[in-house]
Amino acid sequence: MNTIFKALNDPTRREILQLLKDRDLTAGEIADQFNISKPSISHHLDLLRQADLVQSVKEGQFIYYSLNTTVMDEILTWLMQFRKKKKK
Repeated sequence: MNTIFKALNDPTRREILQLLKDRDLTAGEIADQFNISKPSISHHLDLLRQADLVQSVKEGQFIYYSLNTTVMDEILTWLMQFRKKKKK
């Protein structure tokens, strides 16, 4: 869980997750949305992959990244346990 929160701690990585919520993207398509170097984007993608927040699939010469919604569901379930129950 610490790896997940470390990955989510960075605004660039959170923005990458936002981009991937709509559709799968290549590393190049992701990099085009930022004013930082492609190696920096690769590093961010690697950290997201290590946290299992994104998955990657190689198709030909491209690597497509997608959200790992299973992990997202697990995070939400974990967070929801801290929600206070309303008194009736």
